[in-house]
Amino acid sequence: MTGIVVVGNGMAGARFVTELRARDRDVPITVFGAETERPYNRVLLSNVLAGITRAEHIDLVDAAWYAAHGVDARLGVEVTRIDREARVVHAADGTATPYGTLVLATGSTAFIPPMPGLTDGLPEGAEVFRTLDDCRRISGLADRARHAVVVGGGLLGIEAARGLAGRGLDVTVLHLAGHLMERQLDPAAGKVLARTLDRLGIGTRLEANVQGLRTAGGAVTGVELATPDGGTEVVDADLVILSCGVRPEVSLARDAGLAIGRAVIVDDELRSVTDPSVRAIGECSEHRDEVYGLVAPAWEQAGVLAGLLAGTDPAARFTGARQITRLKAAGIELASMGETHFGDDDDGVEVVRFTDAARGTYKKAVIRDGRLIGAILLGETSTAGTLSQLYDRSAPVPSERLDLLFPGFAGAAEAASPVRMPDAATVCHCNNVSKGRIRACWQQGSRTPEAIARDTKAGTGCGSCRSAVEGILGWLDEQESVDA
Repeated sequence: MTGIVVVGNGMAGARFVTELRARDRDVPITVFGAETERPYNRVLLSNVLAGITRAEHIDLVDAAWYAAHGVDARLGVEVTRIDREARVVHAADGTATPYGTLVLATGSTAFIPPMPGLTDGLPEGAEVFRTLDDCRRISGLADRARHAVVVGGGLLGIEAARGLAGRGLDVTVLHLAGHLMERQLDPAAGKVLARTLDRLGIGTRLEANVQGLRTAGGAVTGVELATPDGGTEVVDADLVILSCGVRPEVSLARDAGLAIGRAVIVDDELRSVTDPSVRAIGECSEHRDEVYGLVAPAWEQAGVLAGLLAGTDPAARFTGARQITRLKAAGIELASMGETHFGDDDDGVEVVRFTDAARGTYKKAVIRDGRLIGAILLGETSTAGTLSQLYDRSAPVPSERLDLLFPGFAGAAEAASPVRMPDAATVCHCNNVSKGRIRACWQQGSRTPEAIARDTKAGTGCGSCRSAVEGILGWLDEQESVDA
């Protein structure tokens, strides 16, 4: 029986394999992973870098799982070529594996800009921050470094900076745009975030036009910036992290003749528009002109595809996902969603905003036609659950707008209090786990966050829902005591 071959064993590929095996115990599954590691949660790499979390604690699949579930896992084996005519994948170890359906989950790779100091590869002391191996190399360098520079103030750059600061390094973030995380934050929120980073010992240089790396003896010594007067300035560094964005990894797909936009172009059944026997999920797939770079859409795609290929949900379709960015690192909490860049003077929208820069708090809700179309919560995120649900469902917002930003008001209490939260409310957005499902698991004996994570995967994505899960379990325990 020709089975299913999965190329890529990261967060998307691993989730697809576990979802498929849960639905179909017999279909042959072979999964190739270029990394020798078992799949792990990339979202938590900054905690590993900071020394808060051990590497083995971010694994997504137990070492014995593959053999126990009849999955042929070829870790550390890179696929080198796809023969679509013969329906065979060729790997670096010389094997040729036939497939009935091929699933591409190759993810993305860190972008290294072409500039002086990087033309011959990364010099000693310069790294990207993308994989667990990257994290280990950075940790080794950080032990003997004093001054670290992070090039790029997007989500990954902020995570890397926080991880390095957690190790006691002097850290500076260089960012080309006028404010940090410009894709997710407006300028005011970016300023508050920069002030928060400063309190954590992380400096920020905005509108920093990086021209290249300075090296001596093959090791990095600094980062060269262009100055407004046409000159140059050097920021000293003995450790440089390049966080200049990512690119979908589509070289295999392109060489195989599949249609590529920014990534592998797929339809609502996640089939390549070139070849229906090839599917693509996660960061290497492009659906309706959108490439998703967050874990929740990738996991949603994995579930849809598993239902289709197992035949348990033949009507399943991926019709798109709303992207909600969450960041939870030591000293930083952030939730951002939708269209956040509207201001008070923009027609057709209503903007509700609160700023307390001294305490690192910024809250903003953008409303159009009575629906939430964007929001930012920085520093204090207790109403993130309510905002996420309103945004996901395009539901009417409460008439008292302050409910959106502060816990304790009528609408916000839904997220803050398990009593007010309906069973249909989504608690874990990464895994689409509702309060009702957590309650059902609790009734069946799962009484700890770890047990809930095992049964539902709640809390295994970005981790930001853990406090909500703990709150629901605590409330259920109290109710049981009262009833007794």
